[in-house]
Amino acid sequence: MHDRKPPNHKRSTIAKSATVLAVANHAAMGIALGLVFVLILTSTPFFGVLAYINHSTDPATTTAAFVGTVVLMFGIGAALTGFILMMETTGTER
Repeated sequence: MHDRKPPNHKRSTIAKSATVLAVANHAAMGIALGLVFVLILTSTPFFGVLAYINHSTDPATTTAAFVGTVVLMFGIGAALTGFILMMETTGTER
């Protein structure tokens, strides 16, 4: 009777930007947790990480590489976890 077109079921840009912001928020939290973890590892002599780093040929570069690796690992892991959680919550709202 009426020539109506079916509704367009595409996601809006607001939902996409909210997902990107949520994933960035998770990544920032992961980076913060990684920095705290590295601080605990290097400042506590029980673990011996700082002593091991000081025995290297260039302790400053070794420290920077260690901190960067751990922080990147925590940040990427938290971002991927946040992305999966966001996809699960948006998938169940349909």
